[in-house]
Amino acid sequence: MVKGVSEGFSQELEVNGVGYRAAKQGNDLVLTVGYSHQVIMPQPEGITIDVPAPNKIVISGADKQKVGQFAAQVREKRPPEPYKGKGIKYADEHIRRKEGKAGKA
Repeated sequence: MVKGVSEGFSQELEVNGVGYRAAKQGNDLVLTVGYSHQVIMPQPEGITIDVPAPNKIVISGADKQKVGQFAAQVREKRPPEPYKGKGIKYADEHIRRKEGKAGKA
């Protein structure tokens, strides 16, 4: 609790995939992740969202639970898939890759 007040907690997410990007529009996080529409997520109270690059999202705030919960909700919009690695993942997360059908021969 003391760490949250003095320096704050943060969670970093990466957006991987051709045409996948994140942007900040006012207080909303706008994700373009392969759907026919953009996914718009409003910024919760007590949390700040920063998008330093189109493929990076930094979520920070004083409440560790709120930061983690919102990061999980963002990741849930397009979790990383094991074949090409496309999707939204945590910066420190390692995606176990699988071989496709052609990898058997």
